[in-house]
Amino acid sequence: MRAAAALLSCRSSLVLAVVSLLAAASALEGGPRSVTYDHKSLIINGTRELIFSGSVHYPRCPAETWPEIIRKAKKGGLNTIQTYVFWNVHEPEEGKFDFEGNNDLVKFIKVIGEQGMFVTLRVGPYLEAEWNFGGFPYWLREVRNITFRSYNQPFMYHMKRFTQMVIDLMKREKLFAPQGGPIILAQIENEYGNVQLAYRDDGKKYINWAADMAVGLYNEIPWIMCKQKDAPNSVISACNGRHCADTFQGSNGANKPLLWTENWTAQYRVFGDPPSQRAAEDIAFSVARFFATGGSLVNYYMYYGGTSFGRTTSSFVTTRYYDEAPLDEFGLKREPKWSHLRDVHRAIKLAKKPILWGNRSVEKITGDLEITVFENEEMKLCAAFLTNNNTKNSASVSFRGRNYHLPEKSVSILPDCKTVVYNTQTIVSQHNARNFHPSKIARNLKWEMFQEPIPSFDELPIKNQVPREFYSLTKDTSDYAWYSTRIHFNRRNLPMRSDIHPVLQVASLGHAMLGFVNGEYVGFHHGSNIEKSFVLQKPVSLRPGINHISLLGETVGLPNSGAYMEKRFAGPRVVTLQGLMDGTLDITMNAWSHSVGLLGEKLRLFTDEGAANVTWSPLSKTLKPLTWYKTYFDAPEGKNPVALRMEKMEKGMIWVNGRSIGRYWVSFLSPVGQPTQSEYHVPRAFLRPKGNLLVVLEETGGNPETIRVETVNRDTICSIVPEYAPPHVKSWERNGDEFRPAVEELRTGARLRCTEDKIIKRIDFASFGDPEGACGSLYEGNCTSTNAREIVERECLGKRRCTVPVDRNRFVEDDGIGKGQCGGHIYKTLAIQARCGRDLE
Repeated sequence: MRAAAALLSCRSSLVLAVVSLLAAASALEGGPRSVTYDHKSLIINGTRELIFSGSVHYPRCPAETWPEIIRKAKKGGLNTIQTYVFWNVHEPEEGKFDFEGNNDLVKFIKVIGEQGMFVTLRVGPYLEAEWNFGGFPYWLREVRNITFRSYNQPFMYHMKRFTQMVIDLMKREKLFAPQGGPIILAQIENEYGNVQLAYRDDGKKYINWAADMAVGLYNEIPWIMCKQKDAPNSVISACNGRHCADTFQGSNGANKPLLWTENWTAQYRVFGDPPSQRAAEDIAFSVARFFATGGSLVNYYMYYGGTSFGRTTSSFVTTRYYDEAPLDEFGLKREPKWSHLRDVHRAIKLAKKPILWGNRSVEKITGDLEITVFENEEMKLCAAFLTNNNTKNSASVSFRGRNYHLPEKSVSILPDCKTVVYNTQTIVSQHNARNFHPSKIARNLKWEMFQEPIPSFDELPIKNQVPREFYSLTKDTSDYAWYSTRIHFNRRNLPMRSDIHPVLQVASLGHAMLGFVNGEYVGFHHGSNIEKSFVLQKPVSLRPGINHISLLGETVGLPNSGAYMEKRFAGPRVVTLQGLMDGTLDITMNAWSHSVGLLGEKLRLFTDEGAANVTWSPLSKTLKPLTWYKTYFDAPEGKNPVALRMEKMEKGMIWVNGRSIGRYWVSFLSPVGQPTQSEYHVPRAFLRPKGNLLVVLEETGGNPETIRVETVNRDTICSIVPEYAPPHVKSWERNGDEFRPAVEELRTGARLRCTEDKIIKRIDFASFGDPEGACGSLYEGNCTSTNAREIVERECLGKRRCTVPVDRNRFVEDDGIGKGQCGGHIYKTLAIQARCGRDLE
């Protein structure tokens, strides 16, 4: 009986495995697919699935580029794309919806589905996302008695109305997986746990209502909430962060899978920030650790950050978004991040069956070393993750009769509990460096200028006793608003000495301001993302009689996070004149006039039609603030992405052919003395072959003659592979239950590959020894082989791709006269830097 029972159990496991394989084969094909879950993973079409996902936001890339971005994501080993739904994009005015062009959410989801990928739809409708007002449309702020993200009837009414509209649209287009579409998960709210306590009891009531509302609208796929420890039982709680294997306390239920909705690939930047980086090794380590702890879904935030065009960024955020993602702002593969993550996905997929069908056990060797095993003896499945948590020292670990070398802070993946196919710290994939080249065609730009007029009190239409609050004045229709007042002085009110000047002081709630007195520029001041308030203090020249004080208030995006967002304010609060003969004069209540936006905006000078409505002057040698500049250029040569280099400008906005590229602010230097962003992406989809109109609004005095049109490439490629690295993960495959080599000869090698129709034109560096540096700036260490360059050139020059085996028997050591010998007792590294180009270049 026991033998029969064992045989029956074995047969049941085998049948289940076969059914799972058949279901997995059809999981990404068309047709209705059920989506459920258990404690292991999501279950799609009856089979457990591992989900490798990446965030791509459709408003941050032109619709023309969606297919190529999704294709690169799929090539990177992803099977899912995650996106928010942007409320203020789709309903900029209450009741008026826009799902056309770049806002075509349905088309975006269909493009993903056409490439055989799943979708996680983060309905929100609160996003954060460093997006203007966190995705809320401005008109929502002016709804009577509203409190955002609380158990507040006006807010809940509009939130449900929008959410239902989105869900109904998805159902109508049959985009949910049970209807045959790609959407397998949906999210309601976003990181509410960060602010819930501020709303007290209403916070708890609201989050329960939000979950019930969402599930009530559509309950055939799972709903999730992220960073929500007390998420209602009807949804799955998920983790956001850099190391969720160590920081996530687990799902909100024993029968729910571990999901990671945001693995931050770097960090967004605000103007004034230094660069942000996160190593590919650290991301890969975090991913391997998460799957080793039983996780089954990871999403990279962002996988492609793109560009926040126009006025879409939140307060002080740069137009360039998550440029350090696996696909950079220009859609180019950032190596080794893209390929090193592709390889960890492949390694984990080789261990997929043991992870999803094995029993997990963990053995702590020391405080830093641990072995995680997934094993199913009946199905003869076994996979292991060997982890070294020590951030400084490598280690050796013995596992099932074999010794394994573990570099510092690394995980080795053994899909068969024997063979290391991947180590998170050991990169065997390609590196590259980004290059900007001035265009040979779009050069010698001929600039013209138009001076924005400085208005006085009588010329502005909106009157008020005190300066109006900025947000309620502009209603987010412009970054700019004029404030003007007039005041009469007789001679005895003014300082008698010529070396003493009155001082204009404006205390503002943010974000920036230009001051003018009697039409003359007196200065500029601004806040920051951390402290948006500031005080403008500038000496001014006043005259007997009427004096006009005009202030141009500015914002750099609306807030996007925190509690009570509807109660944020900006603009001038107190205005005084100091140093008068009668002392300080408070002119806050002096009666003010206002106007929203600049004349150039109203005339649409950035369009072909609008530019013809004014007289443009030749470029002046005197660079004045608040000036519009115009030129034309032809589309740059080739197919590479296009950028504008703005590093000698100061602050303003850019338009190409009437389309806003976004805000620039290169005069706001980071602590390292450099602009946070100097190059600004111009998608080729915005360009025409000839005569592209470029318009720049410069606020404080930059020189447009320094602007350059450039093309962007990643033609500098490198490979940096140590001797102890395993052969590339592509060297193995799993065929059913059999794990086996996929190549005749298993060997470690330095692999180089040029993109598109390019070949390796030259070898800039080659060393076998202990080289130093990074791709683009490699240099020799203490020792190197004398024939490394010769070997590499023979293997690689003139080819699109090549592999150079890392074999010390092929390399001749230095004779010791120049570089000292490393000796045979240390691991050596083969480092190569090459330049790709077209055959005729």
